Amino acid sequence: MRIAFLGTPGFALPTLEMLAGSGHTIAVFTQPDRPVGRHEKLTPPPVKTFALQHGIPVYQFERIRSEDGINALASFAPDLMVTAAFGQLLSQANLDIPKHGCINVHGSLLPRYRGAAPIQWAVINGEKETGITTMLTDIGMDTGDILLQQATTILPDETAGELYDRLAVMGAEVLKSTLHALEAGTITRIKQDESAATKCPMLKKEHGKIDFLRTAEQVHNLVRGVNPWPGAYAFWNGEPVKIWKTARTALANPGLPNGTCTGDAKQGLFVQCSDGLLEILELQAPGGKRMDGKTFLRGKPLSGAVLQ
Repeated sequence: MRIAFLGTPGFALPTLEMLAGSGHTIAVFTQPDRPVGRHEKLTPPPVKTFALQHGIPVYQFERIRSEDGINALASFAPDLMVTAAFGQLLSQANLDIPKHGCINVHGSLLPRYRGAAPIQWAVINGEKETGITTMLTDIGMDTGDILLQQATTILPDETAGELYDRLAVMGAEVLKSTLHALEAGTITRIKQDESAATKCPMLKKEHGKIDFLRTAEQVHNLVRGVNPWPGAYAFWNGEPVKIWKTARTALANPGLPNGTCTGDAKQGLFVQCSDGLLEILELQAPGGKRMDGKTFLRGKPLSGAVLQ
């Protein structure tokens, strides 16, 4: 079978690796190389790097919906199209090309968390469970018929980055099962329940700003959900401080204003939220290195300060 694979970031890699070893003829369609890092070095998407290393043809388009993108897909003449975190919307002209349609590997249990950042928002919102859905892509945003789903528990202190890596591997496994079931004719398409659908926006830098009027649990979930990007932060003396890791505690100090820090280099660093204290396990001052809260307090008089 000829499969056009559309994907871009690391999330798509396990799926591409699985397809590359499946005996099918693969072509990769991905986004253009982008500037990365402080020096803005032009860097290829992870799937391009893998494809070139394994002799898989690569096509890059700013807009796959363009005439050139449509023509390139049509020239490959795929039997099936597979997408995983591609990062672009497909047109009906794109979807009409493959004989057997397009399967999307999505990082949530649809119809919940349709959109661009389902993994991060599930963690931010304190969900206990998420998973992978394979679906038949239609013209809507993650609205197509469900093919297979597999659920997994979100661990209490798991970051979005850690969950992202787990779901990437799970996505390849679920797609493999989906392809086998389709070939065997044993799969049942399930219409999505629109009444249960939720959407999640694209993650932006400002989503990492901490509001200490929220509960300790909510702040803890935000810190986990925006790690590694964009990272949670608050302001101290007008300067942003990144907060990378926190821990829930049973400690409370009712008289302490929200956002006020307390503790010492022996006990640790804590910050007051609306319902109690949250321990800051790892943080980073502007221009500094990431360090644990106790070490940070040895060099910075943060106890008594107010984070905003």
